[in-house]
Amino acid sequence: MGQPSVPPPLTPPAPPLMGGGGGGGCQVRCAGCRMILTVGAGLTEFVCPTCQLPQMLPPELVSRTHLPPVPAHGIDPTKIQLPCAHCKAILNVPHGLSRFACPQCGIDLAVDVSKLKQFFPPRPPPEEVNEVAIEVEREEDEGGMVGETFTDYRPPKLSIGPPHPDHVVETSSLSAVQPPEPTYDLKIKDDLESSNALSCLQIETLVYACQRHLHHLQSGARAGFFIGDGAGVGKGRTIAGLIWENWHHGMRKALWISVGSDLKFDARRDLDDVGATSVEVHALNKLPYSKLDSKSVGVREGVVFLTYSSLIASSEKGRSRLQQLVQWCGSGYDGLVIFDECHKAKNLVPEAGGQPTRTGEAVLELQARLPDARVIYCSATGASEPRNMGYMIRLGLWGAGTCFSNFREFLGALDKGGVGALELVAMDMKARGMYVCRTLSYKGAEFETVEAPLEGQMTEMYKRAAEFWAELRVELLSASAFLTDEKPNSSQVWRVYWASHQRFFRHMCMSAKVPAAVRLSKQALMENKCVVIGLQSTGEARTEEAVTKYGLELDDFISGPRELLLKFVEENYPLPEKPESLPGEESVKELQRKRHSATPGVSLKGRVRKVAKWKPASDGESDEDFEPDSEHESTESDDEFQICEICNTEEERKKLLQCSCCAQLVHPSCLVPPMIELVSEEWSCHLCKEKTDEYLQARHAYVAELLKRYEAAMERKSKILEIIRSLDLPNNPLDDIIDQLGGPDNVAEMTGRRGMLVRASTGKGVTYQARNTKEVTMEMVNMNEKQLFMDGKKFVAIISEAGSAGVSLQADRRAVNQRRRVHLTLELPWSADRAIQQFGRTHRSNQASAPEYRLLFTNLGGERRFASIVAKRLETLGALTQGDRRAGPLLSAYNYDSAYGKRALMAMYRGIMEQDSLPVVPPGCSSEKPETIQEFIMKAKAALVSVGIVRDSVLGNGKDSGKLSGRIVDSDMHDVGRFLNRLLGLPPDIQNRLFELFVSILDLLVQNARTEGHFDSGIVDMKANVIELQGTPKTVHIDPMSGASTVMFTFTMDRGITWESATTLLDEKQKDGLGSASDGFYESKREWLGRRHFLLAFEGSASGMFKMVRPAVGEALREMPLAELKSKYRRVSSLEKARSGWENEYEVSSKQCMHGPNCKLGNFCTVGRRLQEVNVLGGLILPIWGTIEKALSKQARQSHKRLRVVRIETTTDNQRIVGLLVPNAAVESVLQDLAWVQDLDP
Repeated sequence: MGQPSVPPPLTPPAPPLMGGGGGGGCQVRCAGCRMILTVGAGLTEFVCPTCQLPQMLPPELVSRTHLPPVPAHGIDPTKIQLPCAHCKAILNVPHGLSRFACPQCGIDLAVDVSKLKQFFPPRPPPEEVNEVAIEVEREEDEGGMVGETFTDYRPPKLSIGPPHPDHVVETSSLSAVQPPEPTYDLKIKDDLESSNALSCLQIETLVYACQRHLHHLQSGARAGFFIGDGAGVGKGRTIAGLIWENWHHGMRKALWISVGSDLKFDARRDLDDVGATSVEVHALNKLPYSKLDSKSVGVREGVVFLTYSSLIASSEKGRSRLQQLVQWCGSGYDGLVIFDECHKAKNLVPEAGGQPTRTGEAVLELQARLPDARVIYCSATGASEPRNMGYMIRLGLWGAGTCFSNFREFLGALDKGGVGALELVAMDMKARGMYVCRTLSYKGAEFETVEAPLEGQMTEMYKRAAEFWAELRVELLSASAFLTDEKPNSSQVWRVYWASHQRFFRHMCMSAKVPAAVRLSKQALMENKCVVIGLQSTGEARTEEAVTKYGLELDDFISGPRELLLKFVEENYPLPEKPESLPGEESVKELQRKRHSATPGVSLKGRVRKVAKWKPASDGESDEDFEPDSEHESTESDDEFQICEICNTEEERKKLLQCSCCAQLVHPSCLVPPMIELVSEEWSCHLCKEKTDEYLQARHAYVAELLKRYEAAMERKSKILEIIRSLDLPNNPLDDIIDQLGGPDNVAEMTGRRGMLVRASTGKGVTYQARNTKEVTMEMVNMNEKQLFMDGKKFVAIISEAGSAGVSLQADRRAVNQRRRVHLTLELPWSADRAIQQFGRTHRSNQASAPEYRLLFTNLGGERRFASIVAKRLETLGALTQGDRRAGPLLSAYNYDSAYGKRALMAMYRGIMEQDSLPVVPPGCSSEKPETIQEFIMKAKAALVSVGIVRDSVLGNGKDSGKLSGRIVDSDMHDVGRFLNRLLGLPPDIQNRLFELFVSILDLLVQNARTEGHFDSGIVDMKANVIELQGTPKTVHIDPMSGASTVMFTFTMDRGITWESATTLLDEKQKDGLGSASDGFYESKREWLGRRHFLLAFEGSASGMFKMVRPAVGEALREMPLAELKSKYRRVSSLEKARSGWENEYEVSSKQCMHGPNCKLGNFCTVGRRLQEVNVLGGLILPIWGTIEKALSKQARQSHKRLRVVRIETTTDNQRIVGLLVPNAAVESVLQDLAWVQDLDP
């Protein structure tokens, strides 16, 4: 309420009935809340704004309200304008006021509410939520159909050299970017054209690398180049070509840093291949630490080949290899520095809490000390995560002259931008001429994930093992309780416990896959193929320990898990300290001596001198024994007088006895009984003797108790070891597979182990033997095995990471064995770098057939941890080195270690600890039966206690009887890795239920993120029937070094499907006999804005899932379950009705979105609009990243705020653009912020 009089001009209207004074009104206290209110002049009735109590002014104040007329001042828009019934003045009446006096003529007025409607403008009807529009918006946000991942590669701007011998491809997002114009003229071009030593791809790399090396970054350092080619494209030969080209320019020194010293021979071969026979290769590990160009060493020029481990090496005298290399290069060095397999320098910028690797720091220092060097980064796997690019400082992606002041800022932007941002970095680098990334086509290679469920016996074995580890944990806890003084040691035991726990169950998972691996191998051999089995660990350490313990001949193969458990318990079971043997007579004397020496003021020498001598003089003690110990001791003769402690009479010193403990002097005759015989010098008085005996008795009892405790602990330890020996545990998988596939005569083993167990020819027992023979040295055993496999003498090869680095096992056209390779991964590697290394063993150049990959994992939830790490790495790795995350979608279904995974884990833990309700119903439970959920929570809590995730657990009593309580530490709350590791150690049943619960919460979070438009879906393909480039693209930024530009493209898209196309689509489905009874046209059950929405639905990839085709937006990527389809839509039986509805929607959607003509975003909204305009920023994005991020953050709709990378291809001339989608509403803002727009030259 406020004063009905019109406020003075240019002052805001007074707030209704606010506390405090007000002009022209009066102040009263509210009858309800006692607040002081200001009542406007002329008001008699009002409602308190605080407590909402209706009330009237008291009679004595009513007379004061009749004030003189107030002049009119205009309309107050916050109130209703009503005419006075008497004087016709227009009054500003507050909403809700029904009675008041006219301030002009003073007459009492009442408001007739029924007649008020004519004074209100008609309100728009309440906005209905258009469910179909929400559905369509979600479908659009997920993007169009996934296009092809790779496209064939040919150098776009160079035509020198022969074609590459194998089919080479590039990811389609990278292929949408053109490199800069080549301007560099190769000196060795004529030699290369005549020798055909390099293919056109390799020559293209030479040109762009040399061209890039002519530029300097703003920091003053020379710009570097990144070769990201995959295996088989010939990086080694390309590097040799670069060295030869620079040699012709007078740069006669080069540093080649790689992973292994053996690769020096490959470097020599590559240099010879390109004709650089005069260039010497010097292996640094064979050279002394002195000056390389000194007379004694004599390395004046050529290539110094070294490994990353050499780079961080130093001599005993403290001279480092790094210092030696910098000195050899000299100041102003402008030759090549090649970081081959440069991913070895990763982890320079570790995750929180980690330490940077010394290798990463050394790589950085070398670049800093040779600022003018021509740096080449070379790696097939590039950087598996953007943080591993920290050492690539010469790319100029951050630092002076960029929009990221340092690497951490660059990293932060990429983390926010998600997978799409990584793809943009690769495209940016290619556009600026600093990156090439081609790979051998995986055409023909087949990928398959094979789940190997646990067999009955294995399930039982696993369950017993999980129970045993839980019991062992309790046993260790109770055994540790006795060792209060050994706390530091305790944490060490638990570290070893959990590490062994993880290794043990990982081994179990591997063993569980042996039957499936053997079955698949035998099947492949029957199909005339050959098999390569990849694993990480060979179990050699366990085998060697067992052979040392049990001898060379054993009854059966070693069980790795059993030996691991035995070793852990033997070395780490907490035992109390073994007590020393009980003290004898000698110890008593020692004890007395100790007690005496502890007496203040009495020294050992002094005591010896003062002891009464009852021995014959012939003992011949030396004078030294009687020397005074200190200046306080008497220097008088031995005949001095002393006082007896018992009778207090003075006596000659030599006639008194002295106690060896308390040092008091007494007459022998004063003692009870008196002493008349000679006594030894170790005599002690009665009181001291009594004390010593008591102590000894107590000590005897204490030591006996300690011994008893020690023996009991030893007995318990022995019992545990007995239980371990009796457990049924699987054999070492490597030996098991070799044995089941025909023994070492049929299986080529390329691993790092020195010996193996082989079944005796009789079939009984196994023998340990060395892998090498008299003819073959241990160093050459793997090469020999490889040759046997390639020559077709053996058709199964087992490779471990240690034994297979650099080995080629493809179906080489030059080899005898050209059977198709079936590559089984029994154990996925810890990192993507290693996974790609292993996949590259069987997929290489010059192969007769591409391999088949089979990735095995069990149905145990926790084992997916290993796939999850690889998937995470592969996903981002594919994004950077291969430019497109869908280059490796194979494992992404198991990527749990993500931001959503962390949130899902936290939600699950809170639910299990009953701090919050679970967001989903746990597996095997029902919401109708809450007791099933409660039972699951109890089991889950107990399981988490048994694997150490729930700590300080207490079993409740009283009303909480039987309930477990405890806590999960903050660091564990979102540690997905730890959860999945520990999960392995649970019995299969609860393990899988916990894992399903975690995954279902994760799915829910991801689904919600999709709905809200937060989910990062990488590159999205924009599909439509007609896509045309509209007008001339606008250049909005130009890179000063490379001349590459950022361009704004505007496209028009027609996404609609005509009635004719829709009916043809349906007819084809029904004609093929693939149709379902539910296929057909549907209309929405509800109307919006007086219209229903139509769609065509037909059964898709899975039974009960339907593809949807809409008149305005075409086919949706998402498939709808039949139940959802029938709840929202109804089948249209009349084709005529379907036709008119379809054509009407097709027509209307060309002009407006699905929200109708009154949509808040107006023309900017594209949801369900058939004809739409799309703006894409293509070309260089990194330099203007910050500007775009700022412009998008101002957008109203959530899905418009995040950076989205899209791929769009015109239907008229097949021009492909990959770039950032700029929502129509944000175009002006982006262009204004960039503040420079010019037309591209046509």
